Amino acid sequence: MPSINIRSLLLFSAVLRLLLILYGEWQDTHMEVRYTDVDYLVFSDAASLMASGKSPYKRTTYRYSPLIAFLLIPNSIIHRTWGKFIFSASDLLVGWFIHEILKLRGVPGNICTHSVVVWLFNPFTFTIGTRGNCEPIVCAMVLWIIICLMNGNLLQAAFWYGLVVHLRIYPIIYALPIILVLDPLHFRFHKKPALTEWSSCNGRSAQNLSSKKVTGAHRLWVALSSMFTVERLVFGLISGSVFFFCTGFFFYLYGWEFLNEALLYHLTRIDPRHNFSIYFYHIYLHYGHEFTVLEKLISFLPQFIVQLALVFRFAQDLPFCFFVQTVAFVAFNKVITAQYFVWFFCLLPLILPWSNMKLKWEGLSSILLWIGAQTHWLMWGYLLEFKGKNVFLQLWAASLIFLAANTFVLIRIILRHRFSPLFNPLGYTSSKRTTKHE
Repeated sequence: MPSINIRSLLLFSAVLRLLLILYGEWQDTHMEVRYTDVDYLVFSDAASLMASGKSPYKRTTYRYSPLIAFLLIPNSIIHRTWGKFIFSASDLLVGWFIHEILKLRGVPGNICTHSVVVWLFNPFTFTIGTRGNCEPIVCAMVLWIIICLMNGNLLQAAFWYGLVVHLRIYPIIYALPIILVLDPLHFRFHKKPALTEWSSCNGRSAQNLSSKKVTGAHRLWVALSSMFTVERLVFGLISGSVFFFCTGFFFYLYGWEFLNEALLYHLTRIDPRHNFSIYFYHIYLHYGHEFTVLEKLISFLPQFIVQLALVFRFAQDLPFCFFVQTVAFVAFNKVITAQYFVWFFCLLPLILPWSNMKLKWEGLSSILLWIGAQTHWLMWGYLLEFKGKNVFLQLWAASLIFLAANTFVLIRIILRHRFSPLFNPLGYTSSKRTTKHE
């Protein structure tokens, strides 16, 4: 297959997204089922309120940072599709960042291109921005943080991390792996870290050697005993300051209404409506009753334990750690909607060059299993939502199957992954890199 220039790929992707935005306008006008996401209407209404000097939280169900509404103020001035172009541009930026991350790690050009295609031409992801969902902005910020760390730009990484956690609370799960990867043996303030190249970790012997060096109880002890380094303290101070400044500023403007809707709601959210989560049926049956501390702990504990296990096993392989963390976080969350899947779809291309899983049979079967479990759930959801059938029990069983499918596919991905720490020890030089440039 001939190599494709990344700029040509992005240009073609931009044209595709432009056509989808125009088609969405036509469908919204002429068809009963709207193309535009309901959340986009919420964003637009909140932006209109903000433009008139009112609180965006006067719009019911607006539960995001005011920054999202601020970005969409031109919706009521220029055109109502302004926000879709912003989100779609962020979608393209994610594709560019994927290419840059893989290029920095020495991944060959054709593999870089194939990995970028996985994001840019995934039907789920290229419709998410054109329908008016804000998640591509968050995805772009997460990938930019990885790029900043790879280039040694600690202050930039800390600034953007504090901002993205304010914008969308879920990236808080990345705090611990980032802290662990800022190991003084591999990362120093104002020094460009030595990256582990794709070619240098392509063999199994290199994989096994790397795993032995960075895993186990010794690695955990070393990480914990040297936790308070300058790099980690600076990252925590800067990112925490940005988060609390943004939160404090908007609290000053909009008071407790902002705090409850944008932050506390997501921490204490109990959604009785049907969703992919295995907890929805229990919440539905007991909605209106106060949940006990034990019930809240039981629903949170599996998620917490899985996160810790994944972080301490894979933190040094940062992109892969982000991916498995996000899949597990979504799969075990109390509320799961389809837009959450984009959180790990943007990280999937970053791990593909290090996977031993072949697309034929094993890869294809994993894709079909995941899609099949989701389709099975959607069938019962359709019968409940549109046909009014009492299929709550069947829908809950479908949620259990979907969790099992997510877990099974995640384990297969982990078993087929070639562990590759993001950073080499400082002062390390790859002989393969020298040979390549010669």
